[in-house]
Amino acid sequence: MKNTVSRRGVLAAGAALTAFTPALAQTSVVPTQAATLGAMKRATKFMVETVAYKGGYVWSYLPDFSRRFGEMEAFPTMMWVQPPGTATAGHLFLDAYHATRDEYYYKAAQAAARALIEAQHPAGGWNYLYDFAGEASIKRWYDTIGKNGWRLEEFQHYYGNATFDDAGTAEASQFMLRMYLEKKDKQYWAPLQKAISFVLESQYPVGGWPQRYPLTQEGGLHGNADYTRYITFNDDVAGENLEFLLMVYQTLGDERVVDPINRAMNSFVVTQQPQPQPAWGLQHTVEDLKPAGARTYEPKAFATHTTAQNISSMMGFYRLTGDPKFLARLPEALDWLDSVKLPAELMRGTGTHPTFVEIGTGKPLFIHRTGSNVVNGRYYADYNPDKVVIHYGSTRTVNVAKLRTEYEALKAAGPDASKNSPLKAKPGSIGLPKYFTGQDVSVSDLNVNALHVAGEVKAEDAQKLIGGLNKVGYWPTELKAASNPYAGDGSPTPAPGDYSQTRVGDKTDTSPYITDTPPIGISTGAYIDNMGVLIRYLDSLSK
Repeated sequence: MKNTVSRRGVLAAGAALTAFTPALAQTSVVPTQAATLGAMKRATKFMVETVAYKGGYVWSYLPDFSRRFGEMEAFPTMMWVQPPGTATAGHLFLDAYHATRDEYYYKAAQAAARALIEAQHPAGGWNYLYDFAGEASIKRWYDTIGKNGWRLEEFQHYYGNATFDDAGTAEASQFMLRMYLEKKDKQYWAPLQKAISFVLESQYPVGGWPQRYPLTQEGGLHGNADYTRYITFNDDVAGENLEFLLMVYQTLGDERVVDPINRAMNSFVVTQQPQPQPAWGLQHTVEDLKPAGARTYEPKAFATHTTAQNISSMMGFYRLTGDPKFLARLPEALDWLDSVKLPAELMRGTGTHPTFVEIGTGKPLFIHRTGSNVVNGRYYADYNPDKVVIHYGSTRTVNVAKLRTEYEALKAAGPDASKNSPLKAKPGSIGLPKYFTGQDVSVSDLNVNALHVAGEVKAEDAQKLIGGLNKVGYWPTELKAASNPYAGDGSPTPAPGDYSQTRVGDKTDTSPYITDTPPIGISTGAYIDNMGVLIRYLDSLSK
């Protein structure tokens, strides 16, 4: 957890973005402000006036709009909230408004906000997606496309509630906060307050959050318990909620969030397990705070990447508070990470650590699957490092030495490390960043791995983007993520072939996969990414 306000990311998966643009001759032309503004406006008008459905966006579209996709194929009446979706686009519109002061971008942000307000769950959060056609339509989607995504178990059941997973609720909540603060427009106050209340009411007394809320009694899948009730660290659920609450405190001075912030930070302390395994799992049970399983390829085990993430977060908490309890047991966790590093004979690829470590034995666990679809398929964990699934990493790269160096620096700094903490500033005295989409934002869209980090933009980069915008008004992008159209429920009998190391099973599996023959289409993530680059270039012209 950083001690400055910024957009946090979610677990990235898949291939890097490849924008398909016409070959450009080498040129020394420096794009003018007018040319940059013109390209930005043309691209945005296409997204707002042609692509958007009632102000909402999914992740990608075929040029004729015959098919459209979020993490899975979407109905034409749907929008995606999960980044890079509607709230991500809304943040970009506000960023463009800040860069240009052109009211068109503010009106685009308002349209995205209206869509998100309609999609907001009565409890105050958001689901991954929303269907403007109503409840019957979204249930039909879950019972067809969603239910048959073999590897996407989070879409196999319609919970009817909201989720903290993949930062959708956090990003939408932050967007509502930005919309209210921009012009103090009262129409955003009620949805913002609902979002704040959702985060506060869903928090467990111990300080953690479930993955989904309101809690449900019937969310178990494939014979397993409902993991959405567990205290969730996976995909930085706690970190995202903490960041939003910090933003609320810093900008609105809302004292209600102070105790929840402190309890949330303390939840990391109380869930760290005792010796000899002083680590964390993806989820922990509410009753005894022990590691718990989640999806069927996420066994009840310790997770090395989550442990590393939590170590980093706790160092951030020390920067926020100066409380030594956040550093006290980190050496134990660092030593544990060193102790479970993969031996050479088990290393496959570049991963240094197993993703999962068995409770008790300390042995690495590796994830496999058998079958061909969600009906006949099965995931399982064992000690064999070969033929693991490719859509979920069985190994992770963890830089323990870097974490140790950071820990030692904080320890040496002492309480002075927290002297600039926003928690120690006057409530309501710190504004939000001018730009949000210039931050490092990781996403689950297989067409866009991670949106660009803020940095210097060269004139030739800006010229390439301006020249790459097609006549219609979008940046043609290879849509690497493909999926099978819904073809009915899977058969109980496995189809011929080996699907143990593919992203997709037989023809009934609606999970996305990387295609070898990607069509050229429209990518919301590419639009956001490219606009972010042009915004930074525009800024550089005024310096």
